[in-house]
Amino acid sequence: MAGKMNRKIVLENGTEFFGFGFGAQDASRVCEMVFDTSMAGYQEIVSDPSYAGAAVVMTYPLIGNYGITDEDFEAKTPTIGALIVREYNDFPSNFRYTKTLSEYLEENHIPGIYGMDTREITRFIRDNGSCRIMITDADTPAEEAVKAIKNTPASADIYKTVSCRKRWYARTANAKYNVVAIDCGIKLSTIRTLGDMGCNVTVMPANASVKDVEMMSPDGIIISQGPGNPADAAEVAELIRALRGKYPIFGIGLGHQLIALACGATTSKMKFGHHGCNHPVKDLTTGNIETFTQNHNYVVDADSIVGTGLEITHIDIIDKTVEGLKCEKDRIFSVQFEPTTMSGPLGRANLYEQFTALMKEDK
Repeated sequence: MAGKMNRKIVLENGTEFFGFGFGAQDASRVCEMVFDTSMAGYQEIVSDPSYAGAAVVMTYPLIGNYGITDEDFEAKTPTIGALIVREYNDFPSNFRYTKTLSEYLEENHIPGIYGMDTREITRFIRDNGSCRIMITDADTPAEEAVKAIKNTPASADIYKTVSCRKRWYARTANAKYNVVAIDCGIKLSTIRTLGDMGCNVTVMPANASVKDVEMMSPDGIIISQGPGNPADAAEVAELIRALRGKYPIFGIGLGHQLIALACGATTSKMKFGHHGCNHPVKDLTTGNIETFTQNHNYVVDADSIVGTGLEITHIDIIDKTVEGLKCEKDRIFSVQFEPTTMSGPLGRANLYEQFTALMKEDK
C-alpha cells in the first residue's frame, strides 16, 4: 500500500501529519483524538461503542496483522470516528479471520490512516490533552481544515447514538436471574458474560422509564458502558435515582459515572483520559492491585463523594482517580474499568459474581 501520501490529519492548532489512507479513503471527518495503549485487541477497540465518534491513535506500532473475525465484535455496528496507526498490515496471518481491517472499515465508512509518527502524536496528546482533528485528503488546505474543525459542533448526547432503539433479549439455558441492562453503549462481551453467569438479559434503551424497567421484574440492573459526558445523560441518572434501593445495581464505565451523579457526586473531564488494557487499579477492600482495560475521558471527583452514601472501593495507581464505588445499604456498586471475568488466584469473586451474589440474596 506504499506510494504517495494521500491522506492527512490536521490538528485544531493547524499542525499536519501526512500518511496513507486505508478503510474509507474518501471520507473526511472531524473527531476528538485520543490514544489507546493496548498491544492487541484492535477489533474490540474499533467496535467498542465507548469510542463512538473518536479518532483513536494506536500506540502499538503494527495493526491489522490478524485481520477481523466474526466472533470478536463488541457491537454489531462500529461507531468509531477514525483509526490512526503507525504501520498497517493488509495481509493477515490468522486462520480465523474473515476480512481485513481495511475492508471492515471501508464497509462501515470509517477512515483510517497510517504512516505517520504515532509516538509524536501520542506525546502531543499527553502533553496538551485530547484535541479535535480533521482527517482528510492530503491536498486539503490546513486553513480550510481548521475552519471546518471550529465550525463543527462538539457531539452532545452521543450515548443516544449507540443505545438501542427498542428493548431486545439475550436468553441463556437454565437461567437463574433476570437482568435489565440499560444500554448507553453496552458491549456484547458484557452480555455474553452475564449469560455465562446464568442471567437472562433484557437490554433496554437509555431513555427507558422506571415503569419500563419494573415491568420486566428484574432481579438486578446493569448500567452499561458508553461514550461522552455523563452530564449529558441526566435521564439515566434520574432513572438510577428512582430505582436506588429497589434492586441490586451494577455500573460499568459510563454507568459508574452516572451512578455517582445519581447519588449527588460530580464528574469532570480528564486531560487525555484512560484508554488501554494495562491500567493498574488497587482494590481498597483487599489491597490487591490488578491491571484492567479502561476507556473513559471523564472521572468521578473524589472530593464530591462525601455525603452521598457512596464509598470509594478502587483507585487508579498512577493518578489516584476514582475507579470504583459502592453503597452497601442500597446494594449499588460500580467500576470505571472493564470488569474481569475470572476469579482471582485466591478464589476471590469477580465483580460479575458479586452482582449475582446480590441478586441471590434478594431471592
